[in-house]
Amino acid sequence: MRKRELFRIHQYARKYERETGKFIINIAYETAAPEPTERVIGVAEGFGLGLDQWQKFVIYDNVELKIGPQDIVYITGDSGSGKSVLLKALEKDIRQDMGLSCINIAEIKPEPDKPLIETVGKSLEEALELLSKVGLNDAFLFLRSYKQLSDGQKYRYKIAKMIESKAQFWIMDEFAATLDRDTAKIVAYNLQKLARQQGKAVLAATTHTDLFEDLNPSVYIYKKFGKEIDIRYYPNEPAKECTLMKEMRIVEGTTEDWRKLAGFHYRSHKIAAPRKIFSLKRGDELCGVIVYCYPPPTAFGRRLVLPKMSMKELNEKLSIITRVVVHPKYRTIGLGAKLIKETLPLAGTPYVEMPAVMAKYNPFAEKAGMQKIAEQPPPKEALKILETLQQLGFSIQLLGSEKYALNKLRSLSNEDVTRIREAFIKHCHARFMKYFFCHMPFGRKEVYAKEVMKANLERLTHLIKVCSFLLQTKVYLFWKSS
Repeated sequence: MRKRELFRIHQYARKYERETGKFIINIAYETAAPEPTERVIGVAEGFGLGLDQWQKFVIYDNVELKIGPQDIVYITGDSGSGKSVLLKALEKDIRQDMGLSCINIAEIKPEPDKPLIETVGKSLEEALELLSKVGLNDAFLFLRSYKQLSDGQKYRYKIAKMIESKAQFWIMDEFAATLDRDTAKIVAYNLQKLARQQGKAVLAATTHTDLFEDLNPSVYIYKKFGKEIDIRYYPNEPAKECTLMKEMRIVEGTTEDWRKLAGFHYRSHKIAAPRKIFSLKRGDELCGVIVYCYPPPTAFGRRLVLPKMSMKELNEKLSIITRVVVHPKYRTIGLGAKLIKETLPLAGTPYVEMPAVMAKYNPFAEKAGMQKIAEQPPPKEALKILETLQQLGFSIQLLGSEKYALNKLRSLSNEDVTRIREAFIKHCHARFMKYFFCHMPFGRKEVYAKEVMKANLERLTHLIKVCSFLLQTKVYLFWKSS
């Protein structure tokens, strides 16, 4: 016996309501079976069933839907009730009959072995922006391949590809079905936020009914078994916050809290003389940490907002945010901004500054109330050293990887390694000297030159990593208590 075939009876559709900006779609569906066999006839006779009942089963009976090009449509209900059937019908209407562009998440075919940063965007800037939007904004994640990601991270990556596609409708069957429910809520919240920011529509179908608050749909469809269906319309407004945020609180933290999450931060795990540490917790689970320290003697951008002060006065009046880290599971729901906003008044100083690289791509500090003052371009010394490294075959994107840099150094001749040493000596920067003279930030040039020439490859690797930090454009942010 052949498999049952699904026959579509599509009634008049594609009527456009100018006042609402929505398309009206009428859909009817019924299943149809092939010619009955002897066994089928036997069952029908034995149970008193008419063959008409077997041959036809109505799934949708002239259902009217109103869907606009920026709606968030949440289709849920019983397994086998016809959610996927409806989704396919809507996708076909949108693609063929309405002539609007769609991308189906099932169509996305990631390149499993390439670094993520190489597989999205037309440029490095665009790639960083796309990945940051979906919460894959860890410097280490940029260099991972798709197959090295968790299920939740893979889902985030596919959302980045949907944004990149520029399609007007994002189609997602079995939405977040394989994710744990916490991750599913985070992905749902992030999906609707991004779609609404981009002015896109989402059609998501799933058996799970626990995503209503996080998706905050403008069209909600609950499909029961048989032809029963419940359709509701809501204002098309973003969800105010992810539901998991209600379970989180900020408490005084410790350096041990920082150490637990330090591995998820792209900078050094060491923090010098912390002034205050605050932790974000969900029950006993550590979700994020922010570290406030005493300020350095100088900082790019500071003179634009503060008069010259003695070191004693700086320590009394100014704190610097040196680390903000959120557990990868909880990224993109606004926890970075929450950590900053709620702890700024608790720092104990009237002024707070924050130099940050990722703030260029993700303005979470500005959302928390800090003011962007200036961008610091890479120093000329670092750019000159970069020229030498590129001439010797180094990739600028991988300079921050000590493993990559060390392997590259080991592959070079002694003469080429000497060229790198000489470049670091000729284009000396205070940050390079600080590596050799941690208690004397400015060091002594003649001693520094000797240290560079005798440094082993591991120490030279770290200098290259310091250079990679200097090559990043930093944003200087400032806050003043009211």
